Amino acid sequence: MFRSFMLLTLLLITSGCSVPAATSPPVAGTAPTPPAATPVVVDQSCRTDADCTVKNVGNCCGYYPACVNVASRTDPAGVQASCQAKGMMSVCGFAEISGCSCVKGQCAANRDATDARRMPLQTPPSDKR
Repeated sequence: MFRSFMLLTLLLITSGCSVPAATSPPVAGTAPTPPAATPVVVDQSCRTDADCTVKNVGNCCGYYPACVNVASRTDPAGVQASCQAKGMMSVCGFAEISGCSCVKGQCAANRDATDARRMPLQTPPSDKR
């Protein structure tokens, strides 16, 4: 189960974006920021738990926390620019991560720390009768 969760998390980080069904042509004067020539590669390797930390790696929605190597560079703005340039979106929401561990040489969120999901607040329907 934990392995499936980690694979799903990595899948969302690396390819959690999808192309919309139909896009309108870009409006003049609103050209998106071009993505960096060389995208940043996030390093999730580790030897001990101390090698891991939570950083914003970004996705097409914006903020996306992940457990990565403490020395790894991240480029959330570059990820968003790439999504915008390609007309891509992703599912918003993320697992709350309170800590990371080194699991088989890869930084991973602590199992108990991934139970809470952050979702948009929904207001209950008003009961007018």
